[in-house]
Amino acid sequence: MVDITITATSVVAASNVTRDSGTAGEAITAGQAVYRSSTTNKWMLADSNSATAEARKATGIALNGAALNQPVTVAKNGDITLGAVLTAGTAYYLSDTPGGICPVADIGAGEYVCLLGLAKSTSVLALGIQFPGVSL
Repeated sequence: MVDITITATSVVAASNVTRDSGTAGEAITAGQAVYRSSTTNKWMLADSNSATAEARKATGIALNGAALNQPVTVAKNGDITLGAVLTAGTAYYLSDTPGGICPVADIGAGEYVCLLGLAKSTSVLALGIQFPGVSL
């Protein structure tokens, strides 16, 4: 699987982004896909083939980097610039690398499908997370 390469310092949310905030449950880099743990109430890295069912469903993209127990802000939906080269019109999904984002063509067998959004341009992702709960 080939994840997109995100430039953490270039991650920017547009004015239409819905945000959430909280505490990081592990080291998180801006631009990584995350979920909020129901056990700890902390943000963790999402992973499409995790043994933990909750981790397979990303609920946002980190807007800043944070170490364990530091504050983190998360984009839940809306337009986000990831500092990565995207292909306009392409669907981007949670990858099997914790926190990673990949194009639809790179989803492999055994992974749970979690659509993160569609590329509006070569730099902007229209974040609109969908998780049907099925694996390939």
